[in-house]
Amino acid sequence: MKIIAVTACPSGVAHTYMAAEAISKKCKDRGWEVKVETQGSIGVENEITAEDVLSADAVILTKDMPIKREERFKGKLIARVAIGDVIKKTDAILNKIESAVNK
Repeated sequence: MKIIAVTACPSGVAHTYMAAEAISKKCKDRGWEVKVETQGSIGVENEITAEDVLSADAVILTKDMPIKREERFKGKLIARVAIGDVIKKTDAILNKIESAVNK
């Protein structure tokens, strides 16, 4: 399974990176490939490429603020979640994504 994600929060600092770390850790714990782009106060980091999008099974997007260039994920399975849920309920989110991908 390969997951790509974009995290962003209104303040663009702590929660952006806490969510990125939560997704990365939980995906790696499952043996999944993962790449997380952050859109924080210092700009875009670890930018997702077109190749990343093509090879991804699903996309996680935080919904607390607009994601830049969201159109690049058109046609992919997208989970839109609150940034707080990404941090606190990562396993539940990944379980739902896994179920949707395996249907």
